[in-house]
Amino acid sequence: MGHGSVACRRKGRAVLALAALVLAGCGAVARNDAPSAAQLSADYKGAPAALAALHTKANKLLGGDSAAFRRELKALRGYPVVVNKWASWCVPCQQEAAVFQEVAPHFARTVAFIGDDVDESSRGAGESWLRGHPVSYPSFFDGSGSINHLLANVLAPASFDFRPVTYFYNRSGQQVYFAFGPFLSDTTLEHDIRVYLGA
Repeated sequence: MGHGSVACRRKGRAVLALAALVLAGCGAVARNDAPSAAQLSADYKGAPAALAALHTKANKLLGGDSAAFRRELKALRGYPVVVNKWASWCVPCQQEAAVFQEVAPHFARTVAFIGDDVDESSRGAGESWLRGHPVSYPSFFDGSGSINHLLANVLAPASFDFRPVTYFYNRSGQQVYFAFGPFLSDTTLEHDIRVYLGA
């Protein structure tokens, strides 16, 4: 695929993302669509060891920096990884939270999900958000911004000051795609996972 087609796709996605941000700010309220414990248990059943290990850290806000994040990616080598950059105060991030709550468990045996909680006023702010809107995967508390630097410096330098952004890593641990702005439907996120990660 040529660079031109990639650039056009990114430009189009950025325009759509800006439109979504405008709509997201128009009085919409963040939903909580977290699956039940019984449903999560059924989704996790039979997950391979690397993904099962990730599931044991579900909804936790992990410490560490870019080195810790790299270690996590290395442990997940062989599986596609979706990394969602968010912040508890970010309205578009809040809007897409329910989508990640619903979609991530559907891929519990095939795709890893990780969050990057960046630009928080405190670690407690992110933890408070997760208590009210639990997800089936862990996030890193990115207090220094080092994970954000790592994510943005691969394919998407313009994404450094933007949130939410979702990054897609292939089975070899290479960042192959990124999406600016919120995913506002399960269908859209599932589509990108299948198209860009072959999952």
